[in-house]
Amino acid sequence: MGYNFRMNKILEKVQLSPDVFSLKIEAKHIAQARKAGQFIILMAKPDGERLPLTIADANADEGWILIIFQTVGEGTIKLAQLNAGDHIAHLLGPLGSPSHIEKYDGPVICIGGGVGVAPMHPIAKALKAAGNEVIIIIGARNKDLIIMQKELEAFADQLIICTDDGSAGRKALVTEPLKELCESLPHIGEVFTLGPPIMMKFCEAVTRPFNIPTTASLNTIMIDGTGMCGGCRVTIDGETKFVCVDGPEFDAHKVDWNNMMMRQQSYKDFEAETKHKCKIGLNT
Repeated sequence: MGYNFRMNKILEKVQLSPDVFSLKIEAKHIAQARKAGQFIILMAKPDGERLPLTIADANADEGWILIIFQTVGEGTIKLAQLNAGDHIAHLLGPLGSPSHIEKYDGPVICIGGGVGVAPMHPIAKALKAAGNEVIIIIGARNKDLIIMQKELEAFADQLIICTDDGSAGRKALVTEPLKELCESLPHIGEVFTLGPPIMMKFCEAVTRPFNIPTTASLNTIMIDGTGMCGGCRVTIDGETKFVCVDGPEFDAHKVDWNNMMMRQQSYKDFEAETKHKCKIGLNT
């Protein structure tokens, strides 16, 4: 369902890091209907670029949704130029299949890397509300790029922070504490991973020998959110799927990670020729 832009007022804008922003947007009907794991498509201006962005949080009673995004192209740069009081021209949602939420036999582990922490937040929150023990691992290059730490601390049974340079938490990749938990816990209900494809690939590689069910959200590779552009085409258990219409979540053990990342690399020469930075794998 689409809504008149006058209903899509920006209530709050926060700059979380040099190129990451959050916008709290008035969207009553979306806030009431959305479920964990779903996304919206917005256009900052009437003739702007379509941007699929995961709903990072929402309040049905107050009628707002929260989006968190990284400025990686013209569309997100223009979106970041808007301020509280401005309006989003077009807003559509909620879209995508909701996350599968249940009470698991054993703790669940949620892993978010970089801006992938934002779409991981509502999933982890919903898992906690369902009665699960929730262990959260988040990773970033340095302490200044860590997002939503306080929001996660509010409900996580355990929050593990990893940074590449050791400026916050432990100096490690997220796969290190994940492997330690796989080795030490007698049973893990499921692992959810959201972030750069390379990170999700190695998380899946860690859980595979332990036969731990692992869900990967591939929303970071979506482009137009309709399946028409083909940018989010992936191979799942030998079959072609489109993240925006068939996902965004898939069994991580069935994703052809090498094929997906090879397709991402195929855009590099075109980017160099056009001086355009491809957004696949960067947006949330």
